[in-house]
Amino acid sequence: MQRTTRLRAGLLAAAIILAGCGGASQTTTGPSSRNAGPMGPNVQAYQKTLKNRDDVQIVSATGDITAAVTQFRGLLGEPNNGAVASEFQKGRREVNWDGAAVPTNTDAFPGNFFNARGVEFTTDGSGLRVSDNGYIDVNPNYVGEFNTFSPAKLFVAVGSTIIDVQFFAPGTNKPAVVTGFGSVFADVGRAHSTTIEYFDAAGNSLLKVAAPRRSDDKGLSFVGATFTSAIVARVRIVAGDTPIGAGNNDNVKGAGQKHDIVATDDFLYGEPHEIK
Repeated sequence: MQRTTRLRAGLLAAAIILAGCGGASQTTTGPSSRNAGPMGPNVQAYQKTLKNRDDVQIVSATGDITAAVTQFRGLLGEPNNGAVASEFQKGRREVNWDGAAVPTNTDAFPGNFFNARGVEFTTDGSGLRVSDNGYIDVNPNYVGEFNTFSPAKLFVAVGSTIIDVQFFAPGTNKPAVVTGFGSVFADVGRAHSTTIEYFDAAGNSLLKVAAPRRSDDKGLSFVGATFTSAIVARVRIVAGDTPIGAGNNDNVKGAGQKHDIVATDDFLYGEPHEIK
């Protein structure tokens, strides 16, 4: 796999956090170098979070995220195997919520709706919801709050900010693993409010990455990680610090209690391979 850059794992924190501080910004980080010299305390703290992994490549962007998403697709591999309910040797899968048959504007979105693509969703909240109107039917104050990467639908958990993503051999209930996972996020307003954590088949945490804070009015961010082998059995997304709700308004800069409400758009992940 071609590496765009080779930076030590300890620098990943700066890369991910700083990606949200300017205009259109993209960061790609490759495997770590264990002989990179002294590091400051903040870098050392994040290196501890990464557990010194040297088999990870992270892509992170805000502003115009198109190039980052394209690059991440390349890291996962071609082709996009779509909704074919069979396991392929190579390639990737994507979910963008925009199909005509996708249950929309209901809190009862079925978590196994995309089982043919080898993925299922759960939450510790009260439900899952796909929206084609930016959730203004939930709260009219959300007008203009959430933009899309692939129009016109978005996905959130209801009553929680947590979405758990489990991988299966496409079209079956057989647990599977993938090489990586990434997500587009809408309206990340606070650093570290939005994360993806990767777990292996034994439930061990492999890595946790943060989506960069939005840099412009479009409000889109992207973060994803790939591993050199298929070892990711589940990911946990934490999208913001406050779930959508009739009484929950996004407020990251104004007076009063701060709330960062974040929606998700496209999910991209490696082809699921059944755990043998």
